[in-house]
Amino acid sequence: MGTGLYRCGKKFLWSDEQPFTILSTRCICGGWVRSVRSQKNNLFLHVSDGSSLEPLQVVASADLNTRGLTFGCAVDITGSLEKSPSQRQTVELQAHHIKVVGECNPVDFPFKIKGHHSLEYIRQFPHLRCRTNTFSSLLRIRSEATAAVHSYFRDNGFVQIHTPVITSNDCEGAGNLFQVEPAGSDDIADKDDHFFSVPSYLTVSAQLHLEVMAGAFPAVYSFGPAFRAENSQSRRHLAEFYMVEAEICFTDSLKDVMKLMEDVFKSSTAHLLSNCAEDVWLFHKSISPGHQDKVDSMLKRTFNVISYTEAIDILNRSAQPFTFSPKWGCDLQTEHEKFLVKHCGNVPVFVTDYPYDLKPFYTRDNQDHPRHTVAALDLLVPGVGELCGGSLREERLDLLKARLARAGLESSYAWYLQLRQFGSVPHGGFGLGFERYLQCVLGVDNIKDTIPFARFSRSCLL
Repeated sequence: MGTGLYRCGKKFLWSDEQPFTILSTRCICGGWVRSVRSQKNNLFLHVSDGSSLEPLQVVASADLNTRGLTFGCAVDITGSLEKSPSQRQTVELQAHHIKVVGECNPVDFPFKIKGHHSLEYIRQFPHLRCRTNTFSSLLRIRSEATAAVHSYFRDNGFVQIHTPVITSNDCEGAGNLFQVEPAGSDDIADKDDHFFSVPSYLTVSAQLHLEVMAGAFPAVYSFGPAFRAENSQSRRHLAEFYMVEAEICFTDSLKDVMKLMEDVFKSSTAHLLSNCAEDVWLFHKSISPGHQDKVDSMLKRTFNVISYTEAIDILNRSAQPFTFSPKWGCDLQTEHEKFLVKHCGNVPVFVTDYPYDLKPFYTRDNQDHPRHTVAALDLLVPGVGELCGGSLREERLDLLKARLARAGLESSYAWYLQLRQFGSVPHGGFGLGFERYLQCVLGVDNIKDTIPFARFSRSCLL
């Protein structure tokens, strides 16, 4: 409640840097009690309305204390907003009337007034964890980071595209899809019995639909949910998560895609540190001490660039024992990604030019030999590993058609081939996992602690 209170059309403002001003003497405050302290003549409450980490101090006569006024309860308070005599807060609310709107039994409430609750503990209560300081800060950070991403793309001339959640495309080609059929449907053997004309799935990426729109706009982006049916309960995986994806036209250089990825990361992070400093500070102090220095380093230094082949050579020359032996032609594992970031000075690193057989059909063929590669890249960041994946898209119709034919996908992607027939241009893009981005900036170890409602294999759904 450090930036203002809004009730009944009135707004009250205060600032540590400017002279104190009260725009109205009467204030109606609604929120949740964070602490209650009763003295002989006075009652002191800390009340939060979720707008900031700092609660509002409420001072009232002891006569206004009621049986239901406890930690966690919801209250409506009428009073006057006045300058506080204490240096701990700028203002306080002198209460004239306190109404308990929703009672809370502090004995049964899973969060205690003086208890320290770990992220692992509050994760057990997905319906209540927004009441804690840590998770309410996370939600404000997430909201501000969302605004920062949209602001970057808007200011740089991108058009936002709302791409479908239901699709027939498997953009990643991994087959980890959630199939969509009407409730109550039995196993469908006949293709004519599908709700749509073909089997449909929850989207794994907006990329192919963004490529459609890139035929009319030079710069497009989307920000929405994606779904992966990976049978995993690890700290790194979610079944439902959010992706920031962008496509830019008239480029045949991975450098342009890398510049866009780095700019989005740095611009959004700088915005977050400036506009959500108090909430970010809570994470850097309580959850990941010392992480602020790592974030500052990422913002100040230029991201490194190495090829996939160079990355494999670095891994093979290291004395580090790996669970998975690094070999050319195999995917980089998380342990490899984290090692490469440390090797490069704990600064984000782009890994470029992956083996041809590792990447999907749409990645641009480098036509190099003997090691056949494509113009694809991943951005690896400290503590997380892969944050973004991107590539130049194959705009040459003959090469794209041949690759789809070899995979038996030519008929399924006839519409995609047509994009190359009618006014196609060289283009590229990337996708950024939003929850992994929050992990990177905040130093959060478990991805399930970065999203309001975590969905993962064998989890209970609200």
